Amino acid sequence: MSKRILLHVCCGPCAAGCWETLARAGWDEIVLFYSNANIAPRAEYENRLEALRVVADRTGLPLLVDAYEPEAWEAACAGLEQEPEGGARCDRCVQFRLARTAARAAAEGIEAFTTTLTISPHKSSARILAAGAAWSGFQPCNFKKGGGFARAMRLARAWSLYRQRYCGCRFSLMSVARSVPDSPAD
Repeated sequence: MSKRILLHVCCGPCAAGCWETLARAGWDEIVLFYSNANIAPRAEYENRLEALRVVADRTGLPLLVDAYEPEAWEAACAGLEQEPEGGARCDRCVQFRLARTAARAAAEGIEAFTTTLTISPHKSSARILAAGAAWSGFQPCNFKKGGGFARAMRLARAWSLYRQRYCGCRFSLMSVARSVPDSPAD
C-alpha cells in the first residue's frame, strides 16, 4: 500500500530541501501543492511557481497548483495589517494556507499533508506545527532539522532556482523595502 502525502510548498528552494526528507521517512508518493494566495505581486507569485516547476521536473513529483486568490487571503488577514512581520498576521496566513492544503488533500483522497514552511530559519517551526495540529491529517515535519535549510540552498544553487528576498506578502515586501538602506550617491 502506497504512503501518500501532500506537501504544501511556498517556493522551489524550500521544496527542493523537503521532498528528500519525506522520501527517507517512507512517503513513497509525494505530491507538491502550490497554495500561496498571500504572495504579492503576481509576478513574484509566478517567479516562485516557475522555480517550483523546475523542482517538479527534476524530481518527477506531481505538482498541483491552487487558485491564486489574493482577495481571499486579504480577507482572512483583515485587521492584522499593522502586525509586525512574524506576528499574528503570519499565524493567520499559515492557518489560511494549511486549511487550503487540508481541503485539497481531502479532495485528492490523500490522507496526510505537511508544509515546507518549517524549513525557513526566519519562521518558528513550533508555531507552524502548532497551527497544523488543528487537522487530523497534518504530519508535523520540522524540515530545519538535520541541515534541511542548508541542503535546500545547495540544491537551489545547483538547479539555478529563483530565490526570493522576502516572505511573500505585500506586508513583508514593505518591511524589506524599509530595511534596505538607500544607495550612497555616486
